[in-house]
Amino acid sequence: MIDWLPLWLSLKLAFVTMVILLVIGIPLAWWLAHSRRRWTVVVEALVSLPMVLPPSVLGFYLLLAFSPAAPFGGWLDRVFNIQLVFSFPGLIVASLFYSLPFMVNPLLAGFKNLPPHLLEASRTLGKSDWTTLWRIFLPNIRASVVTGAVLSFAHTIGEFGVVMMIGGSIPGRTRVASVAIYDEQQSGNYALANRYALTLLVFSFLILVVVYSVNRHFGKSKTIL
Repeated sequence: MIDWLPLWLSLKLAFVTMVILLVIGIPLAWWLAHSRRRWTVVVEALVSLPMVLPPSVLGFYLLLAFSPAAPFGGWLDRVFNIQLVFSFPGLIVASLFYSLPFMVNPLLAGFKNLPPHLLEASRTLGKSDWTTLWRIFLPNIRASVVTGAVLSFAHTIGEFGVVMMIGGSIPGRTRVASVAIYDEQQSGNYALANRYALTLLVFSFLILVVVYSVNRHFGKSKTIL
């Protein structure tokens, strides 16, 4: 019998991560697209680093940083009584790092592909950069916003290495679906592992269908000003 709690935890983790990344990713991508500072490329590289870095490497360094014995982890424990290791909040923070490029890069591509005259025209009309971002730029990159949100959601659901190192496998707290598959496979319960894996497979496929459908639909939209 399949236990739906790991799947629910995965969905909860993915949703919370996606929402926070939208709040972080939109202004970050906007700044990266319009910044003329030389060290902007360094920030871009740092944002995209999790895409090429093995999950075990990122998970290892996050585990060191979050440990109560480390300066940062110890500070969180002393001041806020927060322990990120082997906790759901720790999974969220780790997922923010690991899924960040899947949110920022589609947004960044969307901002860069917009006609340069949009920003100039908006300023000529007396609109602030903040108004320009929310009223003009974002409506014109709806496909990028949806793509970033869906990809970061899907990537968080499928992640194993980082969440395993930070959260372990605590039922009801950190045992997400990807970890449950590993646990059942290690226990020789291949039938149950297959049910978890098949559920994630179907869900991931449906997410990709949504992404491609949205891109096809919004690709026909006209520029808004």
